[in-house]
Amino acid sequence: MPLTLRTAARLLSDHGLLREVIHDDRWMMQVPDDPAADVPFSAITYDTRTVDGGSLLVCKGRFRPEYLDGLDGRGLAAYVADTDYSAVVDAPGLIVDDPRKALSLLSAEFYGRPQDELTVIGITGTKGKTTTAYLTQAILNAHSGGRCALFSSVDNCLDGHTYEESDLTTPESLDAFRMMRQAADNGMRYLVMEVSSQAYKVHRVHGLTFDIGAFLNISPDHISPIEHPTFEDYLHCKRQLITNSKTLVVNADCDHMQLLRQDAAHAGIPVVDFSVHGPDDGCKTAHAITATADGSDPDDFRVAIRNHDAGTFRLRLPGDFNIANAAAAMAIATAAGAPADSPALHAVETVTVPGRMEVLADPDTRTWAIVDYAHNFASVAALLDFVDSRYGADQPYITLVTGAAGNKAIGRRREIVEAAQHRIGRFVFTAEDTDTEPYEDICNDMLRHVTNPDVDARIVVDRVTALTEAIRDARGNPERWDMVLVIGKGHERWIKDRNRHMPYEGDDKVVSRLLSEPLE
Repeated sequence: MPLTLRTAARLLSDHGLLREVIHDDRWMMQVPDDPAADVPFSAITYDTRTVDGGSLLVCKGRFRPEYLDGLDGRGLAAYVADTDYSAVVDAPGLIVDDPRKALSLLSAEFYGRPQDELTVIGITGTKGKTTTAYLTQAILNAHSGGRCALFSSVDNCLDGHTYEESDLTTPESLDAFRMMRQAADNGMRYLVMEVSSQAYKVHRVHGLTFDIGAFLNISPDHISPIEHPTFEDYLHCKRQLITNSKTLVVNADCDHMQLLRQDAAHAGIPVVDFSVHGPDDGCKTAHAITATADGSDPDDFRVAIRNHDAGTFRLRLPGDFNIANAAAAMAIATAAGAPADSPALHAVETVTVPGRMEVLADPDTRTWAIVDYAHNFASVAALLDFVDSRYGADQPYITLVTGAAGNKAIGRRREIVEAAQHRIGRFVFTAEDTDTEPYEDICNDMLRHVTNPDVDARIVVDRVTALTEAIRDARGNPERWDMVLVIGKGHERWIKDRNRHMPYEGDDKVVSRLLSEPLE
């Protein structure tokens, strides 16, 4: 059904959001009999700069009345807001309790509810969302002949094979439903998407039911005045995925597992769990998916799916945590219909994720580097655990090049330092992303948390200079085994400064270039 003023008002009323309709300076409970109220909107937008004839504008966020100046003359058909703007615009208004929720519901309808044409999979967790999403897409692409779309914090893919860099972990609702429509029109059968805690906090997925929701893990993160005030609030937002899914896939070893199972029971949805353990762990509990480290080779693991031996796997992504991500992907894919004995499961062995655990080496010196998106205590600890397990016998001198996000997740600055300061030789604090907080202030904040007198710590604000100095210092010690860990930006080709995305070469490109340059 086309989205018109009348159908929009009915939809918002059905969901308990509509307060009143403003039409011809009159306030009323429903849209009056007016032929214009049944004319389909030509577009829906939350950006006043894109308004043209027949547009429905949703006024969300820090909206100001002056943004509406001149929109009647550009053909604004109607607006949705939590404030009456009839004093500055003649177009009809739908006054609602929450414009963000309204935007999600209206966008789904405007684009013809594309989610109904896809098997939609949502993945949440503190770490591993992106890698698990890529691994899941690979399996479902292999299973369906390349008909799985992807929304991730790294890239979006709407046709099963073309990837474009994304801006948000979970897109704004209007953008998400627009891309879903493109994916469905491209013949996609599946959509795998990351679902952040902020997606529920600011209602980017309001009204969307996931066919499968996956909950990987949980630990404190994104706690700040502009994100989540407490860990409880963070976990609460994450848990909304469960009550908005038809099936839950969950890590059997996840913290707060009892609460998550209670959420699933309350929602009346089945639970599929996965588990990862070592060869000598003696796991006695039956899980839908069990991955077991081989023992003879740290890169190999065996998988059992409902007591069926699915065989031995080896990932191109190193690290025990990626075995857990692969187990999650197999649990998700089989829950979505891939057979337990399908060769498609082996697609996980071909996957690489840009900027995730990219191991680079200098061919002329004993210098190695790892580029990764690690950005909190859990992911930094996991990265260092990997380095210790694979390279610890060589006792490498470890340099960690890191920054932290500005204006938010303030606790990460301390957590990154605490995760690393007793396990490395040197910190290099540098620029990452910020809205308005100066890079120097963020770096100095991180430096203040360094309490280990035996670890070197310095600030080099310019990120390329920081990487150059770190790699140069490592290559300058040919008798020493050096490992440079570069975290936070991965393959992103921009760095955020003062609310602007500034061009940036990317950690992966900078490190690769520096390691290949001739020694002086």
